[in-house]
Amino acid sequence: MLFCPQCSNMLTNDMGQEVHAFVCRSCPYQFPITRKLSARTVLKQKEVDDVMGGAKAWENVDKTEIRCPKCEHDMAYFRQIQIRSADEPTTQFYRCCNDDCRYEWRLD
Repeated sequence: MLFCPQCSNMLTNDMGQEVHAFVCRSCPYQFPITRKLSARTVLKQKEVDDVMGGAKAWENVDKTEIRCPKCEHDMAYFRQIQIRSADEPTTQFYRCCNDDCRYEWRLD
């Protein structure tokens, strides 16, 4: 994007029949296009925070009797998190207690 040096408005592309130019809609300023204009900007990716707590989220959680859908083990760790609006019920997250499985699932 180019901006007018006189009034700071954004210049628009005017493709006249003879001369191509960027023109200001507020004042008579024109910037003639004499060559190909291009610019490339590489954006840096933003680091994503682990909103669910990461590996430490499962420390100091309670156990309950519930069957694992993957290995059929009958105990799982659980925690409850409010992920929707306050008038909606909490979501229950489970993790299998079997060290060979550690499958995670949730119930809404």
